[in-house]
Amino acid sequence: MKKSFWFLLVMAAAALFVLAACGGGAENNDSGGTEEGTENTEENTETEAGTEDETAAENSGDEVVNLYTSRHYDTDEDLYEKFTEETGIEVNVISGKADELIERLEREGENTEGDVFITADAGRLHRAKEAGILQAVESDVLSENVPENYRDEDNQWFGLTKRARIIAYDPERVNEEELSTYEALADDEWEGRVLIRSSDNIYNQSLVASLIAINGTEETKVWAEGIVNNMARDPQGGDRDQAKGVAAGEGDVAVMNSYYYGHMLNSAEDEEVKVAEGLEIFFPNQETTGTHVNVSGAGVINNSPNKEAAVQFIEFLSSPEAQGEFSEANYEFPVNPEVEPSELLQSWGDFKEQDINLTQLGENNKEALMLMNEVGWK
Repeated sequence: MKKSFWFLLVMAAAALFVLAACGGGAENNDSGGTEEGTENTEENTETEAGTEDETAAENSGDEVVNLYTSRHYDTDEDLYEKFTEETGIEVNVISGKADELIERLEREGENTEGDVFITADAGRLHRAKEAGILQAVESDVLSENVPENYRDEDNQWFGLTKRARIIAYDPERVNEEELSTYEALADDEWEGRVLIRSSDNIYNQSLVASLIAINGTEETKVWAEGIVNNMARDPQGGDRDQAKGVAAGEGDVAVMNSYYYGHMLNSAEDEEVKVAEGLEIFFPNQETTGTHVNVSGAGVINNSPNKEAAVQFIEFLSSPEAQGEFSEANYEFPVNPEVEPSELLQSWGDFKEQDINLTQLGENNKEALMLMNEVGWK
């Protein structure tokens, strides 16, 4: 009888221990999951995929920066680690799609622990500004490192890397002398030959927004209608898919961002390398208004509990050291005028850029999207 009593007592104690352990584990399991996002949603994507650490923003203080970012590159992670090594300030990363992060920060409002927001495209950065989640920053370092046209007119965001909207083409079917401007792609000679992404892609919205700033709404609408008429197929996929479409003979020219071409040339997938090596690239509008250029950029979040550290972090990312890393490892052009592009990017040659402040890309975004919808750009 005593043996049965002690046996039952031991079993009951063991059961209580197991239940306590399970309960404790459940309380701490709030780290979130993996979410696809990206600078654009290419391959969903750049699909920017990241692990959203829900607990990362819980720590605040002088020695931490809580970063909300839609970028997913190893290069970025390496730079965050270097920043910590140099300053002792930890970088907690909360990753996700840009629009979802903006909505989250709107919900958090004054209670946010977020310090820095990073995303691709001036159009998205402007959305963040319009949503009221960024604040103005005065920094002599950023004013020196980031030229005026690559930062918000009110200093609420600052460009960190540049990419050009280029034309990739098959040299066996297209002579470079046939290429000239974005506007010329709407001419009859390109009917059924143009591959380009959909109208819901922010990169194309910003391209159209830039043309509105330069050529006006009516002229840009006529151009967009011509582009739709000249599409080789209904828009589908990301920038890399446009290049692959040219290689497959579905079209003769593809509009894409320059850094995707760099990624394809250095891809771990042999097929992507083969596609890129079979194409040539062209920087449009060199004799007229210049090639469209956009940025990835950063801003200090409104109500940041660690503003001083946040500004220091963005200043670091604009430094020659960080700018060189962005260019070398991620095939993006540096915004810092003191930093030369990587050897690969220099091999593509110098090019003239559109002479506009990128704030206009955000300001013209709604008009650009409305215009694209009116002409049937799917």
